[in-house]
Amino acid sequence: MSGKSRGEQRTGLLNGFAAYGMWGLVPLFWPLLKPAGAIEILAHRMVWSLAFVAVALLFVRRWAWAGELLRQPRRLGLVVVAAAVITVNWGVYIWAVNSGHVVEASLGYFINPLVTIAMGVLILKERLRPVQWFAVGTGAAAVLVLTIGYGRPPWISLCLAFSFATYGLVKKKVNLGGVESLAAETAIQFLPALGYLLWLGAQGRSTFTAEGAGHAGLLAATGVVTALPLVCFGAAAIRVPLSTLGLLQYLAPVFQFLLGVLYFHESMPAERWAGFALVWLALTLLTWDGLRTARRAAVLRTRLAAPQPAVTAPGPGQARPSSDPVEA
Repeated sequence: MSGKSRGEQRTGLLNGFAAYGMWGLVPLFWPLLKPAGAIEILAHRMVWSLAFVAVALLFVRRWAWAGELLRQPRRLGLVVVAAAVITVNWGVYIWAVNSGHVVEASLGYFINPLVTIAMGVLILKERLRPVQWFAVGTGAAAVLVLTIGYGRPPWISLCLAFSFATYGLVKKKVNLGGVESLAAETAIQFLPALGYLLWLGAQGRSTFTAEGAGHAGLLAATGVVTALPLVCFGAAAIRVPLSTLGLLQYLAPVFQFLLGVLYFHESMPAERWAGFALVWLALTLLTWDGLRTARRAAVLRTRLAAPQPAVTAPGPGQARPSSDPVEA
């Protein structure tokens, strides 16, 4: 491996750690925005995210995709769906963190890969390997255990997992880059979000101007908090293998879980530990199976790419090679 490619991979890993690290530590940020409610924070996140990515796109002069998107109604419709789904995901997550449900929110991102696989079977008619079936079944058992433990279905986790899995499925069909996709989605969210903030201000219930410049600055920073990890993720995605990104994605829910237990001191009775243990078992199996499959595919590609020895006809007096591997 050349020095340049090693440097590229190192840069990609650093960006991957930065992206998932910021996503994992974001529960520390949302409580700083109180007394703003979850919907007000969500609206500010939409408005300021668009402002941030618009400046970024102006800086890199990358606008050709916008004209292409406007000329493709089907893709534009999918962007609207993605914007609606991620609005639900953002809103539920902010509410969950500021309402003392950080651990349950982290569970949503732990089970997200399992939900993604299940949706692949149900919607895309994909076929699963036996280990994947077992992992999905173990995840379903974990949800049942946690339902008994909570005394209700873990609806926060399920809502986050299903909304984010749907978002990923739609984004795959849209096929836009991370920053471009965020710009398109927040452009759709912008007017409703701005309208809500103006209405809130007219009602005298906005905290943006009522809680001082520091509070206003933090609300404006929601754009940076939303877009910066995405920029780092984009830098990582083009430099490191997908298998590595697949492992890095678990950093975010691990950090969120640890924050919920150790920093926010949320309760973890035995049945919740049992449920989380089943989820972690399912993810371990899923990761092991994915790495094994990727390794086999890499070996196969190497063999196919290797030059094959030339086969020459035997000369006069030479015996033909036997087709029996034992004799050969």
